[in-house]
Amino acid sequence: MKKTIPLLLAATLVACGKPEPTATDSSSAAAETVESLVANPERLKVLRQQCKTDRAKLGDELCNRVAEATNRRFLGDGKTPYTPPKEKPKF
Repeated sequence: MKKTIPLLLAATLVACGKPEPTATDSSSAAAETVESLVANPERLKVLRQQCKTDRAKLGDELCNRVAEATNRRFLGDGKTPYTPPKEKPKF
């Protein structure tokens, strides 16, 4: 019993280690940053389509970067202040 507890503790700590990169990770996909995707709309379009069809192959991390780049291209950098119209809208 005394030897079992440290063995279970060691196994638990080993299981909590950093995950190894998988074989499906490509070096070009790892180099894609949100800023590079915002600057290259054609590459962004291709990756958006691939994320829609085969997210498991590309991985969640890359698809999340693609989604963030899409949001930045659509919404802008967020530094434009809101300026309400001078006249109230008429309903």
